[in-house]
Amino acid sequence: MQEFGDFAKIDIDKLLKGADEQLALLEKFQEEVGSYVGHAQDEDGFVTVEYDHQGMRTLEIHPKAMRLSSGELADLIKTVLAEATADFQRRLNAASNEMFGEDDNPMKHLSDPEAALGKIRQAGALHDKAFEDVMGELDRIRRRMDL
Repeated sequence: MQEFGDFAKIDIDKLLKGADEQLALLEKFQEEVGSYVGHAQDEDGFVTVEYDHQGMRTLEIHPKAMRLSSGELADLIKTVLAEATADFQRRLNAASNEMFGEDDNPMKHLSDPEAALGKIRQAGALHDKAFEDVMGELDRIRRRMDL
């Protein structure tokens, strides 16, 4: 009879409890994400932006900003929007690190999608190998039983 190695030592109850805890944390995080807001303002106070999970929440343009050329104002708005977005992302990352811990933080994959895809490919390869092993073993059993 073939040994199952470390697989046989897995505590299923502990695994399921851990998965339930992660799901509960994800639900809590999803509820709280609506309260995170990124803020930014240029140094002259011409443009102020608030950014949340739905995108730009507010855009305030001081009347003095109308003295700028349309190109300058557009560039200023883009810059402040990028800063507000970055502030939102920092707040979101800090909150998710606090909630999940840095090692188990699912949000870290958003900042490095290539690394996440690499892990997905690696998991897929492991799945394929396990499937091949199981099918091979079933084939050997079938042949032994003359089925």
